[in-house]
Amino acid sequence: MTQFTDFIFLTDEIEGFKQCRETRSESSTTALLCTKGYIDVFYRDEMIRIEKNQLFVRVPNATKLGPYEISEDFQFKMLSIPMSLFEELMYDQMRVEPYWWQKLEFLKKHPIFQLSRESIEYYNVYFHLLELQLKDRPSDYRLHIMKLIARGATMELLNYMDKVVTFDESGVVRASVNTSDYTFNTFMQLLRQYPHAREVQWYAERLRITPKYLSEICKERSGKSASQWIAEITVAELKEYLRNTTMPIHEIARVMEFPNASFFCQYTKKHTGLTPNHYRKAKKA
Repeated sequence: MTQFTDFIFLTDEIEGFKQCRETRSESSTTALLCTKGYIDVFYRDEMIRIEKNQLFVRVPNATKLGPYEISEDFQFKMLSIPMSLFEELMYDQMRVEPYWWQKLEFLKKHPIFQLSRESIEYYNVYFHLLELQLKDRPSDYRLHIMKLIARGATMELLNYMDKVVTFDESGVVRASVNTSDYTFNTFMQLLRQYPHAREVQWYAERLRITPKYLSEICKERSGKSASQWIAEITVAELKEYLRNTTMPIHEIARVMEFPNASFFCQYTKKHTGLTPNHYRKAKKA
């Protein structure tokens, strides 16, 4: 499904993503929710990965989306609005939101959010409402209704940010105290930055919480424990090496910082059901 008007673009199809990426200017605002798989996309001089239940937000004048690669099972929902509508929404919000500018600057540097189940439900509702409006016949009220829905989605994002970070007059961003949203978000950021740290204890120490509490937060926020998330990231990386490179097994083990090739083989067999060589052969067959 790809639908659009002069001011709104809505899609859950990869062809629609390509069209939006090529035709929507840097001044547009784009929100992409990954619902399955992942997408690697070049953004602000680096390749970033957007995974399941993560929301990517590009605000005006950040940068256009560059080259990308997707997983075979990638699914998503994406909404894009022009700068004129975004400014209209922000003008209304700045009268009640003292740190709206700091939040925009924060979004430019930190465009990915790991959403809670509740926030995902909100996004799906807004997306569905816009989809229904775009399918409906034109009327004098339709444009105003869609603007209200877009405003609600924007306010929901700003509301979610308040649960994750706090801002002060100088623009300093601080972690919101005792929020599981922030802890989970930070864990996911650490996991992307240090994918070869495979012990829950390692991440818990950096978050200054116990491994048990970290797993409870992960389970609450995503349905997966911390160890499951670590394994998922590790398995995705090793599959990538085995599928798309000719690197020897011992070299992959070294690059991924496993103790030795034997341990790497045991890990691969445990999580894929196949040895590295058998997995590589099966994918080439």
